[in-house]
Formats: sequence, structure tokens, C-alpha cells
Amino acid sequence: MVASPLATPWAAAAERPRVGLVLSGGGARGAAHVGVLKVLEAERIPIDAIAGTSMGALVGGLYASGLSANDIATLVESSEWRQAFREPAPRDRLSFRRKSEDQNFLVNFPVGLKGGTFRLPKGLVSGQRLTQALRRVTVPAARIENFDQLPTPFRAVATDLETGDPIELASGDLVTSMRASLAVPGVFAPVEIAGRLLVDGGLANNLPVEIARSMGVDVLIVVDVGFPLRKRDTLDSVATISNQMLSILIRRGSDAQLRTLQPADILLAPQLGEASSFDFDIVPRAVALGEEAARGALDKLGALRFDEREYSNYLAARAAVRGGAPRVTEVQVAADSLRYERLLRSGFTDTSSALGLDAGLGTLYGRGNFESVDYRLRAGQNGDTLELSAKRNSWGPNYMRIGLNLEDDFKGNSSYNAAARFVLADIGPLAAEWVWDLQVGSEPKIATEFHLPVGDAARWFLLPQARFELRNVPLLEAGERRAEYRLRTTEYGVDIGREFSNWGEWRAGLRRITGRTRLRIGDPLVPAVRDFDVREYFGRLSYDELDNRNFPRRGQYLVAEWRAEAPSLGSAQRSDLITVDWLAARSSGRNTAVLWSSFGTNIESASGNIRTLFPLGGFLNLSALAPDSISGRHYAIARAMYYRQIGRGGEGFLNVPAYLGVSLEAGNVWNERSEIGFGSALKQGSVFFGFDTLLGPVYLGSGFGEGGENTFYLFLGRTF
Repeated sequence: MVASPLATPWAAAAERPRVGLVLSGGGARGAAHVGVLKVLEAERIPIDAIAGTSMGALVGGLYASGLSANDIATLVESSEWRQAFREPAPRDRLSFRRKSEDQNFLVNFPVGLKGGTFRLPKGLVSGQRLTQALRRVTVPAARIENFDQLPTPFRAVATDLETGDPIELASGDLVTSMRASLAVPGVFAPVEIAGRLLVDGGLANNLPVEIARSMGVDVLIVVDVGFPLRKRDTLDSVATISNQMLSILIRRGSDAQLRTLQPADILLAPQLGEASSFDFDIVPRAVALGEEAARGALDKLGALRFDEREYSNYLAARAAVRGGAPRVTEVQVAADSLRYERLLRSGFTDTSSALGLDAGLGTLYGRGNFESVDYRLRAGQNGDTLELSAKRNSWGPNYMRIGLNLEDDFKGNSSYNAAARFVLADIGPLAAEWVWDLQVGSEPKIATEFHLPVGDAARWFLLPQARFELRNVPLLEAGERRAEYRLRTTEYGVDIGREFSNWGEWRAGLRRITGRTRLRIGDPLVPAVRDFDVREYFGRLSYDELDNRNFPRRGQYLVAEWRAEAPSLGSAQRSDLITVDWLAARSSGRNTAVLWSSFGTNIESASGNIRTLFPLGGFLNLSALAPDSISGRHYAIARAMYYRQIGRGGEGFLNVPAYLGVSLEAGNVWNERSEIGFGSALKQGSVFFGFDTLLGPVYLGSGFGEGGENTFYLFLGRTF
């Protein structure tokens, strides 16, 4: 594709050369381009055309859309920008159902199930958050499909994954073009445009000098931030050798482009050293180094400078091309997304602003069913047409997640569980799910549920479910453990409920619970074998705005649950079981304080009912006691915790986020409600190291009690 010379509002000023800007690829190193743009703006140097590859296409496309250098700097230096290149998505972007899933299934990387085989995603990063960020800031130019008509004419370079050919993108959707140019294979999923599967343009043309030259410019400003070659003494691992191989190939193409530069062209090479292309924490430094490189060339750049009046006209002409806020008069669903039309139309409730459209993307993507959710704005005669699209997970839609739990107090008390969840997803137009849970270990379990959304917004749901599980229940007499029972339970029922946005839900339903308690060890304080058959009402209110379930730093969590055995349903007696669990976290810098309390009570239940006893003991549940070593008909426990982050991924302990913490705990179990009180509560605590690993949180800790009790712990699994 070869572009013809472009006419611009400044073409009349024939005495000045037309300036083209070439921005190379380089990942996080490409933030230096922003520093260069800041200096060009400060020095009133106009840009008549831009060609960019990969991160250069991203920065160049944002500038071409009409954003200023400071606008781009604010974006790329934000925490949102860093998160856009990482997975998984922040919890505040997930639906409540997906938040609930990470309670027990710790490995936050689902494995797809398709055609009877396990499949992985096409990229480690979905790119959805990056797409959303780009959509939000480029809305005023979103209607422009010919890139010559943008505030600054623009070209992006991508690579055809099938042929290896460089592809020059000069028209279409600006955000999609930028994303295609940046789609590093293995990191981002490829992007399909016009039947081609496109990936990072740096593989084929990392420094598009000739493309920029073909856009009718007289002089080029070329910014090269790409892939330096490492010294021999640093080539000491598979990763560094592989990166060196890729750098050699990319560098060879860039050098060929540099040889085409003419005497009037200006080459800027910010001194980024060996800064990693994937370390987005270097962005502020890279921006500063870009500014430094541009200032070092002001003797050459100065010849391209406008006076204040000319530059004011230049800025006004750029601003005039931008279309402003969306004026949606028609909503369409893309032909390949009609299956999800009801979900798409109900998910975009505010189409009057970029933030409203972004909220729609976040709501639908947070459901977890889609590989991408997107929109396009097209100019119409009376307003804008909003085209919505959704692409289901290509590696599924069915998937599996795993969970692990291990607890050992180094006194012979240990337990373990390994769990797997299989989700048959995307059933029907509202994306119903059929879920199977399997668990082996100390507490075997098999469970299934069918989540059936109801209504156009899919907020209401029906949930038929069934489960079978085994667990041990200790029994105390006069404060001493006298027996342990094995409890076998089969439960089935149906719930109806409603989600409140993505922060909470309520549900209510009917349950039938059958099973048997069997004496495992100790004295038979209740009959050694006892069958039960219970029918009950069920209700639960849940709220979850924690930012992280492993080591929360902000937000709150609340679950209040009520179960009521009812003679009207066929139960032998009337009783109520009420539990409440609440946690709040606040942070300042690396320091976090957590308040966490839990409470449960039996009302009118028989004293010999093993099934309704509450266990306590173990890490953060009276840490000086052995796990689940006491139980009673009522329980309450409050914890005050403090922990400090002492390491983060890439540094610190084990190259994972690490924490040093302490807890103070007060609580107990009681068989009579009249006994409940702070005076009869056990006062205990713990000190611990915590590590947020790929398998879930790991703790090494020691519990202590007011009576001198002391216990050590190794704990893998969820505690909060």
C-alpha cells in the first residue's frame, strides 16, 4: 500500500518543509516517544504525518487522534495503563459471579476445554483493558475511517502472521489498527482485520521510515527505541538468548531502514540502556529520557519551529477535526455477534459519553464469557451509529480451574484438599453455565449447579444445585475434645436471586439435606450413628468489593446467611442457623490494616445436632489452637490484622509479592447463648510471612495464646 502526498491546512506555507514522524516499536521503552512529543510541542514543531510500529503505533495513533503529548503522558504514566498490559483483570472489573469463583479456586488462569482437549488462550494478555483505554480516549476521532483525515495523518504497521509480510494500515478502525500493530505473539492474541491475522509490526518493519517518506513529507524525525543487543556476559539464560535472537532479526530490519535516511532527516535514539520492553514501571523514566534526547537535538529541530501564531493555527486545525462526544441515534449488533444481542443491548445503558461506553464494555467483559467485547462508532446523517460486538473465548468457551489447600501445624495435625471446577459455559443467548466441582482430600466433595440468567439484563437467575460432601466435626465436653464424627451430607435445592451490578447479590431458595453422622474417634457423646433428613428455607446477602482475595488492600466483604428448618416443609423441628462474615481493608503505601469478624448461632436447634456445629481453630481462626479443634452451637471471632508488603513480583522473596504481618484474635465457641461474652473469649494472635504465589497465598506463621500456647503453621490456600 503506497500513500499519495497529503494535502493539509498548512500546505500553503510552501516555504517550510513538511515534517514526518517515525516511531519505532520497543514495548515499554516506547514511552520515550511521549517525551519526544512533549519537547516537539514545547518547541512549536508541527507534525504533518506519523508512521509507527507496535508501541510507536500506539503513541503515534493517540497523537494522530488529536491528543496532546501531555494527555498521552498522563495516560501512559497511570496505574490503569500498567494494568492494561497485565492479567488477570482487576477484581473490580469482574462480575460478582466471577468474584465468587476465586474464593476457592486459587490458580487464576483458566484452562479451556474444547473438542475433548485442553486448550490455552492465544495470548497471556487478552488486550481487553488496553482496548477499553484506547477507545475511551479516542472517541472524538472514532468516526474517522480514513487515516489521512485524522487530525494528523497516520499509518500503523502490523505483520501478517501467515505470510510474515508487513501490512500498512491506512484506514479502518483506529483502535483496532493500533492493537494489531502491538499484538506481540504469545503475549497478546492476534487481531483479525480484513481476513488477515495480524500481530506485532516489529517482526516485519520495526522502523517504518519508507512508509513515512511515502506520505508526502520533506523531512523525517525518526525516533528509534528498539531492542538493543546485549553484551556477552549478560547472555546467561534461555530467556536472554531467545530475546537476543529476536533483537538481532528486528535490528537488522531497522538498520536497513536507517540507511535510507537523508541528510536533512533527524535521528533520535533515547539512551534507554537495557531497559526491558515488558517492564512498564520504567515508563516515567523512559518519558524523561525521550525528552532528553529531543532537547539534545534542538539545534537541528529548531529549523522546523513555527512562530506562536502559526503554531496556534496548527493546533486549531487539529482540534477542528475531532468530533467530540458520541451522539448515538442508532445501536446495531455486528453480524457475527447476533447470538449475544440481548446481552449487548442491555449492557450498554449509557451511550452518551466515552465513560458510559467504557462502563458497558467493562460490565459485559467482566462476565468472563468473552474473549473480547468492543464497539465502533460510525458517522451517520443524523448522528452516530454504535455497532456492538462480542467474541466468545476461542479457547473454550468451556474451561477448568483448580484449587489447592494445605494446612500443617507441625504437631501431627494436617489437612489437604485439591479441587477442580469444570464450567460448561455460554449456553443459550444469555450465556448460562453448568458447573461441576470435584474435590479430593480431607473433605471430599462433588457438586453441580446450573446458573440460568433470566431477563434481558441477565441480572436475575435461577440456580438448581446439588452436592455431596464428607467432613470431620469435633465434639467437646467441658472444654475438652471428647469425640470426632464423620459427617456425610447430600444437599440439593433451587435458588432464585439477583445480582446488584458487580458488587453483590441476594438469593433465596429451598433445600433438602440428608445424611449421616458416624463416630470416628472418641466417646459416643451422641448416638454413634445418626441419620438426618432436613428441609429448609435458605437466604443469603453478599457484598464484595475487595481488590484481592489473597491479600486485600482495600474494600469490604460481607456475607450474611440464614437457614431455617421448617416443619411446613417436612422437617421434624423448627430451627434457624444464622451466620455473618465481614471484612474491611484499608491501605497506605505498603501498609495494610484489616478488620475481620465472623459470627454464627443456632436458634432452637437440638443440642445433639452435629451438622450445625461451628468449628474453630487454625491459622487466623484462633491461631494458637490446632485446626478445627473446637466446635459449638454458637461462635464469634474478631481479628485485627496488620501486614506490610516487603517484596513484589520481580523482587523480594521468591520473586512474588511478599508480606510480613501480625494478627490479634478474640473468639470462642459456646453451646449456650448465655455463655457468650468477651470474658469467655480466647485471646490469641499470630505473626506470619505471606507470599502471593501462582498457586495461591502461602503463609508461614506462628500462633500464640494468652495461656502460653504456641503453634507453627504452613498454610496454602485462602484464609480471608
